[in-house]
Amino acid sequence: MPAHPLRELEAWIAAAREAGVAHPASVAFVTADAEGRPSARTVTLKRVDSESLVFTSALWTRKARDVAANPHVALLFHWPSLGRQVHVTATARVGPRALAEELFDEREELHRWQAVVSRQGEPIEDLEPLRDRLAHLTRVAETPPTCPPDWGVLELVPSAVELWEEAPDRLHERRLFVREGDAGGWTERLLAP
Repeated sequence: MPAHPLRELEAWIAAAREAGVAHPASVAFVTADAEGRPSARTVTLKRVDSESLVFTSALWTRKARDVAANPHVALLFHWPSLGRQVHVTATARVGPRALAEELFDEREELHRWQAVVSRQGEPIEDLEPLRDRLAHLTRVAETPPTCPPDWGVLELVPSAVELWEEAPDRLHERRLFVREGDAGGWTERLLAP
């Protein structure tokens, strides 16, 4: 029976964490808008569920707008010091509100306040008013903020996952997992380096 690519991804993230790699769950998250114009940013994977990868996002960001217009996305994890990378193609959707609230509550308190204070990606004149407001709220608030209504989760359901591992002879191991229909099974192929 072939291995499950998401379980292997979890193991590779854990190995990166154990090796002391900074930000082991960081990933390039690539979207395209309705016209096909690509956009990439580095984000942090929040959770690997049984069949999906979960990220948090303000729902007004370019990333969220792109997903609403074109749900086809790509991810690239890269751990150069370990000689490993994982490429994922997936379909994204906004996840359940309860999960958004759960993951928002898991954020460090300062990160929760930052999400309330700043409209990520919106034009501003100066950072100082945002810094002043953040400092004020963290000083006077009696409780941490609750999840804003325009904060959510993006669930990515992979259709293909390639696990790449470097080899000294340059014959790198490339294992491609492709999802088989709606049943959720995977086929595994070895690709030439």
